[in-house]
Amino acid sequence: MKNFLSTFCLLGLFVVSGWSAEHPNIVVIFCDDLGYGDVSCYGGKEIPTPHIDSLATNGLRFTNAHSTSATCTPSRYGLLTGEYPWRRQGTGIAPGNAKAIITPERVTLASVLQKSGYKTAAIGKWHLGLGTAEGVNWNGSIKPGPREIGFDYCFIMPATGDRVPCVYVENDHIVNLDPNDPIEVKYNEKIGNLPTGREHPELLKMHTTHGHDNTIINGIGRIGFMTGGQSALWNDETIAETLTDKAIAFIKENKNVPFFIYFATHDIHAPRVAHPKFAGKSGHGARGDVILQLDDTVGKITDTLKEQGIFDNTLIIFTSDNGPIVDDGYKDGSMENIGNHQPAGHLRGSKYSKFEAGTRVPFIVQWSQQVKAGVSEAAVSQIDLFASLASIVGQTIPEEAAPDSIDSSATLIGKSVVGRDFVIEHGNGLALISRNWKYIPPNEKGSRILAAPKMGNNVPVETGNLPEPQLYDLSVDISEQKNIAPEKPEIVKELNELLESVKKSVKK
Repeated sequence: MKNFLSTFCLLGLFVVSGWSAEHPNIVVIFCDDLGYGDVSCYGGKEIPTPHIDSLATNGLRFTNAHSTSATCTPSRYGLLTGEYPWRRQGTGIAPGNAKAIITPERVTLASVLQKSGYKTAAIGKWHLGLGTAEGVNWNGSIKPGPREIGFDYCFIMPATGDRVPCVYVENDHIVNLDPNDPIEVKYNEKIGNLPTGREHPELLKMHTTHGHDNTIINGIGRIGFMTGGQSALWNDETIAETLTDKAIAFIKENKNVPFFIYFATHDIHAPRVAHPKFAGKSGHGARGDVILQLDDTVGKITDTLKEQGIFDNTLIIFTSDNGPIVDDGYKDGSMENIGNHQPAGHLRGSKYSKFEAGTRVPFIVQWSQQVKAGVSEAAVSQIDLFASLASIVGQTIPEEAAPDSIDSSATLIGKSVVGRDFVIEHGNGLALISRNWKYIPPNEKGSRILAAPKMGNNVPVETGNLPEPQLYDLSVDISEQKNIAPEKPEIVKELNELLESVKKSVKK
């Protein structure tokens, strides 16, 4: 639901203050599985992240920012469409051969910016499906994809690093594909003669803790089966370097026009295979190593913007698709070497959870020409990036688009300290934050913990589900340790009614 009165007031604030949209370049660095406590500027003390910290020192660091979901596909869907993913079927974690979840008729953040004169690029992890219900033509023109929903250019990993096909797609075609070695992908049955991790564990350079034992690519077992495409397979050690180089090239090619880059890094998602430059350097296993690698990526992007003379008028948003996870399927030394590092910081939960660590993520905004350095406690959500960025560039959103996105641009650039009235958290169900209250509805059917993925020191993943309602006062209990629902029945009733009203209402 849009708060039209709030939006009107914010627009008035812009007029009074003299702020105007100048079509800044926009770079959204959308990390994968990076937790609230994984970076130094959010309290991490074990793994240095100087380039990310520099963004925070010179920009606006948000302490109450949320992804639209506690897992990857729905989080990305929400950011690009401005629609809560739980409103639409088929937005769960997508297999590598899923059809396009965002179809060409949909208005997206990219298409709105494109209409406003921006050159647009999607670079990195996609994981929103490709092709139609009839399947993906991996050996020909792959449509629909990012270019059909507003991106002028794309260089993407079709799904995730742990899912086949392990190839890059540039615009509509697989990169370096030999037509004499066509690719075939299936998820419901084995195909081809490539060994699998289940059948030949002796061939693995990284063993699994659960799942990830299908086709072996580069010595790593994946989810799903593929055959062919040997000349097109990526090298895990150079994924970050390859994606960063593509982003840098796009910046240089478009430095004289406004551009928008949706740069979705693979780091720090599993399988975590750092470049030799970073492997073994963190002292905290592969997960720590790829945090170093991610920080280096951020440094390369900001350095390029400065070298091209466009840094000051570039709006950079650094954030994560969901909270952290330590063991997500591979034995990579991260669990054994976590030491004193706390990926979730002082928050409870993790990726997959509706406790705070599931969706409360790092969120930093830097725009030298407009944003003053500081820290904001305002409640913000990635669901609002659609409406907010459209507002910043002066573009009207079509009536049917972005049904859940509200214009929070004044908050994002530090012109207002007023955040959202409420935030919806999505992870194994829904939760709601309003003011300082955190409400989790009762769930008699959902499991309280997930057996397979784990946080550090073998701590299981808590979904946040309990058979009774939960209420936490985040102003004094940010770690969600004391359920005060029995003491505050009137607050429980109020928040439950609010959550139900949001679920039933759609703006357009």
